[in-house]
Amino acid sequence: MADNNDTDLASTIDNNTGELVPTPTKKIDLATINDVRLEMATVYRGMRGGSIETSDGTRLIYTLGAIGKMIEANDIEKRIEVLENNTANKQRPRY
Repeated sequence: MADNNDTDLASTIDNNTGELVPTPTKKIDLATINDVRLEMATVYRGMRGGSIETSDGTRLIYTLGAIGKMIEANDIEKRIEVLENNTANKQRPRY
């Protein structure tokens, strides 16, 4: 069983100094399109500022885009379901 020392913690190489620094572990909420947009902006600023390698940032942005598409698809599916239920509940007039 491993000891709980600094080597057990996730580390990231700092792009400026080359030193190992603890990887931030904050929970990122990606429940809405706006959450995804904000995280994409954070990643973009990290790439522009040099704290995130462009290749890593590109992968993150791609993944965030896929998450955003799934949120959109889920929203559309729910809206269609509501429309279908509303249509099914209406009675057709008899002529």
